[in-house]
Amino acid sequence: MDQPKFERLIRLLLLLIGNRRTTSELAAVLNCNSRTIQRYLDTFRSVGFVVEYRAKGIPFLSTNDGRLKDISDLVHFSPEEAFILHRAIDSIDDDTILKQNLKRKLYSLYNYPWLAELIVKPEQGKNVQKLIEAIEEKNCVKLINYRSSHTNKVSDREVEPYKFTTNYQQIWCYEPADNKCKLFKISRIGKVELSDKPWQFENLHRESYIDVFRISNFDYIGEVEIILNVRAYNLLIEEYPLAENYITPVDHNSFIFKTKVCSYEGVGRFVMGL
Repeated sequence: MDQPKFERLIRLLLLLIGNRRTTSELAAVLNCNSRTIQRYLDTFRSVGFVVEYRAKGIPFLSTNDGRLKDISDLVHFSPEEAFILHRAIDSIDDDTILKQNLKRKLYSLYNYPWLAELIVKPEQGKNVQKLIEAIEEKNCVKLINYRSSHTNKVSDREVEPYKFTTNYQQIWCYEPADNKCKLFKISRIGKVELSDKPWQFENLHRESYIDVFRISNFDYIGEVEIILNVRAYNLLIEEYPLAENYITPVDHNSFIFKTKVCSYEGVGRFVMGL
């Protein structure tokens, strides 16, 4: 079984605990069809899970025999529990890789819209919600009062949103006005206005590389190698946690940082700031 199918199977298992969704609604949440959901239910039965049905044919996993008690207690979170967990994760100092991964995994297990609101700042939650809805419906949106550092202007942008980056910090969109796929920062969006206009350019939707300095491009333009002292090492991994994967110690006081970059702008800003 490939990774996406395995993840979908696990997510369905979690969703079925106390489930109130119909088979078709589960299929919509997991981005598959009802026949696939039924096959997964048959798989659960074949390995010993008790699949029962509520009114209107709503499937759920029975916990009456205690078989699922441990799974439910250890893995399933109520919204209140998830919020407390989010606050605990957020109390970790700095934006570390561990902190990012914990938030990402919390969302990937459940894929509930309210979890997206926990991951981003509260004032950005509504915008993320609308973008999630637009992606699911494959519709266009208008980004109202988007503050662009590239153009140094505030303007409305009509786009086709199709993919979030880790932790919902940015979103990939196709902008018909420029015929380009672009990254838009969630924090720079004033408001998201939904539209009934469907995507017209899905075949052109692409994702580019993002380097450790958070610069994106559809290809790497080169490789950089920097000798770091202790101060530079500390500043680099604190500001750009992913850089730690590309650092090799030379001795106790010096390190070599070597990685591919999408632009020299990010690494240039870092070096000039030392």
